[in-house]
This record gives sequence, structure tokens and C-alpha cells, in this order.
Amino acid sequence: MTFASPLDPILRPRSIAVVGASRTPGTIAHELVASLVRCGFVGPVFPINPNASSVCAIKAYPTIRAVPDPVDQAVIVVPKERVESVVRECADHGVKGLVVISAGFREIGGEGVERERRLTAFVRERGIRMVGPNCMGVLNADPAVSMNGTFYPNLPPFGRAGFVSQSGAMGLSVLDYAREYGIGIAQFVSVGNKPDVSGNDLLEAWEHDPGIDSILMYVESFGNPRRFLEIASRITRKKPIIVVKSGRSRAGARAASSHTGALAASDTAVDAMLTQAGVLRAGSVGELFDLAMAFSGQPLPRSRRTAVLTNAGGPGILAADALERHEVDIPELSPPTVERLRPLFPEYASIRNPLDMIASATPPGYRTALAALLEDPAVDSAVAIFVPPLGVSQGDVSEAIAAAAITRPDKPVLAVLMGHEGLPAGKAGLHEAGIPAYIFPESAARALAAMCRQREWSEKAVPVVETLPVDRPAAERIIAEAVAAGTRKLPEAAALDLLAAYGVPVARARLARTPEESAIIAAEFGGLVALKIVAPAIIHKSDVGGVVLGLSGPAVAEGHRRMIATVTERVPGAEITGVLVQEMLPSGREMIVGGTRDASFGPMVMFGLGGVFVEVLSDVVFRMAPIARSQAGEMITGLRGAKLLAGVRGQPPADRRAIEDVLLRVSQLLVDFPIVAELDLNPLLVYPDRAVAADARVVLGLPEEAR
Repeated sequence: MTFASPLDPILRPRSIAVVGASRTPGTIAHELVASLVRCGFVGPVFPINPNASSVCAIKAYPTIRAVPDPVDQAVIVVPKERVESVVRECADHGVKGLVVISAGFREIGGEGVERERRLTAFVRERGIRMVGPNCMGVLNADPAVSMNGTFYPNLPPFGRAGFVSQSGAMGLSVLDYAREYGIGIAQFVSVGNKPDVSGNDLLEAWEHDPGIDSILMYVESFGNPRRFLEIASRITRKKPIIVVKSGRSRAGARAASSHTGALAASDTAVDAMLTQAGVLRAGSVGELFDLAMAFSGQPLPRSRRTAVLTNAGGPGILAADALERHEVDIPELSPPTVERLRPLFPEYASIRNPLDMIASATPPGYRTALAALLEDPAVDSAVAIFVPPLGVSQGDVSEAIAAAAITRPDKPVLAVLMGHEGLPAGKAGLHEAGIPAYIFPESAARALAAMCRQREWSEKAVPVVETLPVDRPAAERIIAEAVAAGTRKLPEAAALDLLAAYGVPVARARLARTPEESAIIAAEFGGLVALKIVAPAIIHKSDVGGVVLGLSGPAVAEGHRRMIATVTERVPGAEITGVLVQEMLPSGREMIVGGTRDASFGPMVMFGLGGVFVEVLSDVVFRMAPIARSQAGEMITGLRGAKLLAGVRGQPPADRRAIEDVLLRVSQLLVDFPIVAELDLNPLLVYPDRAVAADARVVLGLPEEAR
């Protein structure tokens, strides 16, 4: 009998052997067998222990070879030195799924790395799928399977979420949270070191699984970020993926010689990838479950218009503030709704949105008011807040909220129960009705905003990457010349030429060796020119007097002389190869476009507010290349200072399409030439009808790095 999916022997086994099963209660090797039996695994369990006739009152076998029946999955919990031989025995017996609990592999370094390499090579050679090593196991709470192949004592509530955790210890906490929050888990996998079965494999397995409606992930690292981006981008259009990623600090950021490289901190690539894939990122495990609750039984809101219902003014204001902060709208109620509500409450109640029923509100009042709000055509979701006064129970109000929510099953309702008295019963009642219940308004606002983002993402057109016409042979010549000369950082003139070959508008510029040459070039350009020092070791030219603006006529040659003298004094020993003479562009909005290449994530494009304060302001957005035009547009609107491009104080709006073109061309350049490690266009001067790069910096990697 074959399996429908390669991961079915792990996720839906028909029989399980526990190799290394122990008769000693409290040990992992005992609790694994006990959990399988206690939680009612529907198939046979075969304990493997050469020194015991039974484990947990089940017949034990000395080796897996002695088991008379087929075994789909083997859970291995033996000393690290024995794992390889046990795996070979399992393969010979026809086992197709392995869950290796044993530790002592790559995570300890040294011999453990080689031990894991041999193990992985063997299972791949034999066509076996393996979870772990160094994991806490796998469970499937579906009553048709009832598999608890972990050392967690109980199955979590059964539901429609798949959960993958890279940490075994975190997995235990996750299952506790699931029970506390009332979140139903369909399948849980602790992937451990993940040399074979990874989070990406589980995403693909759950993508078409009708029993999985949402996917939760605790991740410490992405082994193949580009594959994750590809898979997750498909899934999130049908199912939400919520991720907690640890390691957000900038401590891992590498030293870089460009603004873009310096701003691409350790977590920036992760944020860019998750955003690009439509993944919802949670800042903590608690936040992960706040979001998961919202997706565990409620429909997605049709719009960002919500109503807030409360019996206390303060929490209602907190909710309104938090919703607005997350860009969720609180519209005015329609006149018919106001007229329907006014007779129900005292005249000093606030019959508007948020609707404050005051402390005398009763459960019937909650039911009637919430039903009226949900019927309002201006409202597509609701947040119901209850602070218990004397004489009114959480349970009664929870029942009223649930009863009102049933009247409009097409509109999501989120509840906030702020009192401790009766809280467990109230939350349990709401969870049973499929309504998420939170302790604080801010949590509900965050969750509702995530639901809105999921709806908007699912309705977006799939981005299509276009290939723009470029002069690739010219770009190849420029890079080949730099490589032949052993140059890592392109001279600015060559950097501008490289960008021009890819269709990026650049200011005219030529290199001058002498003051007289500078004067001749300036005369040919006409108008005012800028002079910029050309010295490979000098990154920030203006800091050392290496930029002079607005020169013409005889002042050009004199400016050349003064600049050389100033830079030589401030940077003794600097190798100065000349002065770049560049046409002066009219004043425009200064932006930055950049590119960098992450060792794991590959090429990334950056856009942000430019000029000399780019690293101070850090108002930048990254995306993984290649990008589509729609994604370039999202990069522009994703800036905190995006309104500056829309036109303020009488200024006309900037040419957004010209910015998009530059972003697309830089993206294409990064994809076409892996040797380009970093680049900056700073500033990119943006006008109402064009965008022009006034300065460029390009750094090449070593040829072997490009390969």
C-alpha cells in the first residue's frame, strides 16, 4: 500500500516503531511510547528494546527486523553513536519515515557535523524522509490518526492549523499556548536540525492539505530562503502563514562599504522576504497566537472598516487608537443604525463609533447593539470590549457576543474581555463559538489588522517580472575591465556607465586628470558643474572636502586644485586618481536606490530617502530581486516619508514611474551579474517628469563569490 505524499509516513503513518523504547517512566524513550498509547494512535505501536519483553504493556521486540508487520515510521531515541546503524536496519525493514529524536549531530559541531552528513546522505540514497535529528517529534491531532509522537503529554485541541517549530523546547511552549488559547492544531512538527525535511517541505505538504487552513512557524534560520519565497508566495494567497523569526538583532550585520550594505542588517533580508511573500510576521510567540486565534474560525473582513463596542470609555479609546495605528478605519455609523440604537441606552451613552454603552450595559444590550453594528453597511467587522462591572458575568456577555455574531457570519467579530473574574469561562465560551478573545484591546487591533492584510494580499494580482531592454554587452565590458585590473570598487565614471548601460538615467560625467582637463570638460557640458574626488579608499567624499558644487568658467580649474590639496591634507597617503567633472542637476527630491547581495538570500534591492543622512534616517525598504513593477510601487509607498514624493507645500508629485523603472533596472542588473556585490545610487534626484542618478558606487565581489 503506497502513500499519497512522500511525507505521509511521517505525518500520517499507519504503524510506528519506537526504537530505544524504555520501561523507565520519566525518560524521553518511555514517554514517547506512553504518549502514543495514551493519546490513542489508531495504528499499532512497536516498542524496540532488546532487554524488555514489553513497554507500556505492549509487546516489545529486540530489533526492528524482528517486527513481523510493516512499519511506516520509526521514532529513534538511541545514543548518537547508534543512530546510523539503527537507520540502516530501518531502511532494510522498509521504513519510509524517520523521526530522529536523538541529539549529538550538527548542533554540537566537530564529529557531529560529519555524523549528520553521513546520516542525511544515506536516507536520501534510500529514498527515506527524515525529521530531525535533535527534535522533539511529530504529532497529528486528527482523530483519524491521533498520533502524539512527542514527549509532550497530551494532544492539543484538534483544529485546522499546521505548526512547524525549529526548536524543541519552544515546541513544548507552543503546545501549552495552543491549549491555553484554545487554538486547534491539526499537525505539529519539530524539525530539529532539518537536514532533510525542512519547513519548506512541510509548507508544500500543507499547501494542498484540505485539513490545514493556516500555517504557524517558529523559525531560527531559513535554509533555502529563495525556495521559501516561491512556496510561501503561492500559499499565502489561499492560507495565512504566520511566522515568529528569532534573531532580529543587528549584531550579525557585516561590515559594508556602501550605504545599502550597511543598512542591510541581519534581519532586513528576512523582513523583505516575508513581506514579499505575503507572510504575517509576529514579534513574539504570544503575538503569533493572537494572530492565530483570529484565523481559527472567523471570515476575513471585506474592508478595513470596523466598529468598536464597549461598556467603558477608556478601553474603547485604546482600541480606536490601536486600530488607527494599524490603519484600520473606524467609520461613522449610518443614520438608521444610530436611530436603531438610541432608544436602547441612556442619553449620556455615546451612540457613535466607538459605541460606548457605559457601565450599566447588560448582556441583552451587548447582543442587540452588536447585531445592529454588524447590520450597518458601513461596517465589515467588529471589536466587542467588556470590562465587568458588579453583577454582570463574563460568561453571560460572552454568550451575548456569540449570539450576535451568528446573525452575520460573513463579518468577523473579535472580543476583548478585560476582567479577571470569570475570564477563563468567558474565553472558553467564545473560543467554542469560534470567536477570538483577547485580554487587551491592542491585541485585538493587531489581529484584525493582520486579517485585513491577509484579505488584501489574497486579492492582489500575482506579480509578473518583466525583462527590460538593456545594453548587456556594454555592461559586460565594463565589469570585465574592472576584473582584469583587479578592481573591486568601480571608479565612479565606470559605475555611472554601468548603470547607463542598463538604462538608468545618469548625470553626464567625465574623469579629469588635471585642472585644465576639468575646465575643458566643464566648457563642453555648459552650465554649472560639480567636482568630485576620485579615490578608491574614500567612501564619503563630502566628509573630506571631496565635493565642490556649482562651478563654471575659471573657477573649475581652481576648484580642482583646491580639492586635491584639501583631500591630500585630510587623508594623507590617499591614492587620488583624478577628479570627476559632472554636470550640475537642478534641485530635486533626493532618494537612494541600492543593491546588495546576501550570502543566503541573494540579491536585494533597496529604496529610500537619500542624501547625506540616509544612514541616520534609515527610511528604506528592501525587496529580494528580481522584482515586478507592482513590487517596485510597493517599495515606494512603503517608506515612512512616502508623502514627500506625493508633493507637499505646493510641490508637484514626483515621477513614480521613473522611480519604478530605476528599481526594475537595478534589480535586473543584480540578477544578470552575480559579481555585483553592492551598489548605491545616492542621490537619485527625482523630478515631476524623470529621475536621474547624480552619484553611483558599485562594488564587485570576488569571481569565486559570484560563482
